Amino acid sequence: MGVSTTTHESGVAEIVVAAPPVNALTVAGWHELADALLAAGRDPRVGAVVLRAEGRGFNAGVDIKEMQRTDGHTALVGANRGCFAAFAAVYDCEVPVVAAVHGYCLGGGIGLAGNADVVVASEDAYFGLPEVDRGALGAATHLARLVPQHLMRAMVYTCRNVTADELHRHGSVLEVVPPEELRGAAMRVAENIAAKDRYVIRRAKESLNGIDPVDVKRSYRFEQGFTFELNLVGAGDRARDDFVAKGAG
Repeated sequence: MGVSTTTHESGVAEIVVAAPPVNALTVAGWHELADALLAAGRDPRVGAVVLRAEGRGFNAGVDIKEMQRTDGHTALVGANRGCFAAFAAVYDCEVPVVAAVHGYCLGGGIGLAGNADVVVASEDAYFGLPEVDRGALGAATHLARLVPQHLMRAMVYTCRNVTADELHRHGSVLEVVPPEELRGAAMRVAENIAAKDRYVIRRAKESLNGIDPVDVKRSYRFEQGFTFELNLVGAGDRARDDFVAKGAG
């Protein structure tokens, strides 16, 4: 697992996640990402952040295999807290965060992209919440920031995915570009933001968070409570065991 930060002269902090094979993050990985995002926002040199990933896709959510090989509920609680911290860090980062999404953006990836200020995606990007099939719930809060209400509900119930082009038509993805142009497109958007007065852009982020109609932290925490319920009745473990047995992820 690796989270690296490069601060460019343009004032853009580029945060890159590399957690092979599929960028499914461990408990420690979620907290590492949260720390990197908050640190970038506190850096007075930074006017915007680009959040992207290496490998086959942007993010595949939590590391279910870590959860299943850990006795008791320690990993489950840790994953819930780690996701909460990372999603909140995107939202609370003191400067705008531009998510550069390629390949799959699933589960926890929705939490990151949904809380980002701007999303740029490659033509091969797709977005989804497979939580119901994994015996969990959560990040519908963030999916609702990307798609209309009825589509969000259909995606949660059926675990269907949507493409970057579909989200572009909904207005939640700013640009859709060829995969080889994704980093450049995201950096251009971030550089445009970082060129603004640093004090003003930070207050702009704070003011936009302040007028949000939904408290994303409280809403997501409410969802997480149902994941714990599913685990208590055994549905969570059954779904995760089946997932691991199939060798997915």
